[in-house]
Amino acid sequence: MSKIEAFEKYADSYDKWFDKNSGVYNSEVEVIRQLLPSSKGKWVEVGVGSGKFSVPLGIKVGVEPSEKMATKAKELGIKVFSGIAEDLPLPDNDFDLVLMVTTICFVDDINRSFQEVRRVLKYGGSIIVGFVDKESDLGREYLKNRDKSNFYKNAAFFSTEEVLKYLNDAGFGITKIRQTLIAGKSQETILDGYGKGAFVVIKGEKMDLQ
Repeated sequence: MSKIEAFEKYADSYDKWFDKNSGVYNSEVEVIRQLLPSSKGKWVEVGVGSGKFSVPLGIKVGVEPSEKMATKAKELGIKVFSGIAEDLPLPDNDFDLVLMVTTICFVDDINRSFQEVRRVLKYGGSIIVGFVDKESDLGREYLKNRDKSNFYKNAAFFSTEEVLKYLNDAGFGITKIRQTLIAGKSQETILDGYGKGAFVVIKGEKMDLQ
C-alpha cells in the first residue's frame, strides 16, 4: 500500500485520531501558531490533508495528493490543488508562507520537496515544518510500532538535525525552533529549541543564494 493509498482508505480514521487526542492536537496547533508571521499574506499548506491545521490557523490554500482528504478540506472552505510536494502545482515566487505538518514523513524526496517550497516562496518568505522527532520517545515508539499503523507503515522519520540540514541545503536560513509534547510536562508546555519535545516546529526564511 502506497503512502497516498493509506489516506484514501482510512481518511475517516485519520480525522477520528484528532478527536480522540485533542490535547495533543491543540498543542501542535498552538506551537505552529506561535511561529506564524505577524502580518497576513499569501499562505499555503503543502500536504493539507483534511484541513486539520489550515482551518484553525487561517490558511485558505492547500496542496494534497489524496482525493478523499482533499474533499474533506474543500468542504471546510479550503482551495485545494491536487499535487505532490516534489512537484508543486504553484507559480514561482508567489507565497509568503508555506506550512508542512508531518508532510515530510510521507514524501518520496525531502530534498526535492524543500527545493519546490523555496521555488514558490517569495524572497524573505517563510517555511514552517512540523514533525515528530525520531529521536524523541514518541518518535522511537512510532518507529518501533510502525508496522501496526495504517499511516506510518511506509513513513520516513527524521531527527531535528537532519531536517535542519535539509533546509539549509535547500537555501533556508533558520529563524526559530520550538517544541512541545515534552515528557514529564503538561501537554500545553511549549519551549524554544529542540531535544526535549516530541513535536518540533522549525521556521526558516528563503535566502538569496547569490
